[in-house]
Amino acid sequence: MQVSTHNNSQQTSKPSGYQQELRRDQSTWQLVRFGLLCMLPIAPTQVWAAAHVTSMGMAPLVYLFGALAMLFTALSYKWMTSEFPVAGSSYSYVQRGMHPYIGFLAGWLIVMDYTIVPGLLVKFSTIWLGTIAPQFPMWLIILVFVGIVTAVVAINGKVANWVNNFFLFGQLSLIAIFLICAFKIVIIDGYGFGGFSFKPFYNSDTFSFNALASAATIGMLGFIGFDSIATQSEEAKNARKAVGNSVILSLVIIALLFLGQGYMAALVHPDYINLDPDMGYFDVIREAGGDYLYYAFIILGVIFVGIANVIPVLSAISRVLYAMARDNTIPFSGFFKQVNKKYQTPMNATLFVGILSIGIAFFVELDFLSRLVNFGAMATYFLLNIAVITHFLFKKKQYQGASILKYGILPLIGAAIIGFIFSGFDSLTYVIGFSWLAIGVVILVSRLKSYKDIPPVIEEV
Repeated sequence: MQVSTHNNSQQTSKPSGYQQELRRDQSTWQLVRFGLLCMLPIAPTQVWAAAHVTSMGMAPLVYLFGALAMLFTALSYKWMTSEFPVAGSSYSYVQRGMHPYIGFLAGWLIVMDYTIVPGLLVKFSTIWLGTIAPQFPMWLIILVFVGIVTAVVAINGKVANWVNNFFLFGQLSLIAIFLICAFKIVIIDGYGFGGFSFKPFYNSDTFSFNALASAATIGMLGFIGFDSIATQSEEAKNARKAVGNSVILSLVIIALLFLGQGYMAALVHPDYINLDPDMGYFDVIREAGGDYLYYAFIILGVIFVGIANVIPVLSAISRVLYAMARDNTIPFSGFFKQVNKKYQTPMNATLFVGILSIGIAFFVELDFLSRLVNFGAMATYFLLNIAVITHFLFKKKQYQGASILKYGILPLIGAAIIGFIFSGFDSLTYVIGFSWLAIGVVILVSRLKSYKDIPPVIEEV
């Protein structure tokens, strides 16, 4: 293995081609936990009801379809993290697998995606809290939540690990209680569907591909974040192996959790037409477990979503900004690439995203935020799958045996499924999403000279 670079000033003995500045202390379990928290085990509380209504009673099918799409993309992440163990996620992999210019646009889409997510999650929390405690000043909750999260991410270390373990255990405990209550109501007491049914996965009377695609643009929000594990590549022990395995493992676990919750919720409440898109999942929880479980889910959901889920997401986007700034490809790169010497974290990028999240939570509508986040994610996942094909088949010419399946057929299937999901967005999302991409093209054109020095890449010898 050797490091090849067109910029001698950046050459280093480090295998990634960069000077190691971030603390490399993340184990495989910590990476899996990070991915689970980014995707949020109780994510159905956010969008299950909206996806269930849009799919005409088939939210479990939406989750199954989403899991399938993400599995192929997760395999692409696995191949690329083994090849390029550097921070930056899709940005770094598309940059090296396809071309630096296309890589910049992938990173630009991620910036739109993940800078929105923290504010989106905080907004979910304030809406839920407002249903049971409308007297709470929402502006204060936003400031407190974002302040806590930003401080934890900026400091990192043992505090973040302890907080993450606590929040993950809490979410899994809530899910277990709900599943037990739902099983009792449906299977033992005979309410809802009165037993197991295949209809939540496929109902010939209401199924349509257009409805599935439209519902997927909503339901996919729960899967957004598995790729954030790759942003921790320069902080992971044995990154080449651990990151890829953690991506696959966390995705499989979260898919099972989503399917279990989504299916049992559908059995408890067969009549999808009267569901409230915002609070419908909580209403189903009340049907299954009563008022105590209902209020517990809302109160703890506010904390889990507004704090626990935001911690790894904010950590991920701060590292994407750090990676792009380190390559001098975004405005104010000198500011964003600064690493705090004491904590070894990208402090400036973290503080910037924290402040931006406050503005997003205050002023932008929830439904629009959800679709815009999914737009950015689907676009970058599509490019990532194509980058695998380009890098391994065309650049490295690995046509032997299983390589055609691994690096050609599987990522092509992943790209095709994501393309189908992409067709389900509404016109306003397309306008805003492609406008953001156009701004990225303008920035790229204005900085073409800086791309004469291509960032370091890893080459096999």
